[in-house]
Amino acid sequence: MADCIFCKIAKGEIKGTIVHEDDDMIAFKDIQPQAPVHILIIPKRHISGLTTIEKGDELLVGKIVALAKSLAHRFSFSECGFRLVANSGPDAGQAVDHLHFHLLGGRKFTWPPG
Repeated sequence: MADCIFCKIAKGEIKGTIVHEDDDMIAFKDIQPQAPVHILIIPKRHISGLTTIEKGDELLVGKIVALAKSLAHRFSFSECGFRLVANSGPDAGQAVDHLHFHLLGGRKFTWPPG
């Protein structure tokens, strides 16, 4: 999508603080962090959100979860805990129509999130 901000970050058209990049996905620091470490993990291919994942995307979503685990270890909060969140739709707080996962760590979380 030409006007998708996450697609532009994935293509390098908009700068981001990239912490991981491979052929399928990119991870970068959130510009409005909700925790000491707040990383967004997105597929490079445009997928609007959880409800538009298609058959065949299971491997990609699995890779995203595995990357979240790896980044939690890299940023030293895998042992104490972290949160991996994917909002689906405007009522859930999805602000960008591009599938993305929030990896949050570095502090104690409460439930429900506030």
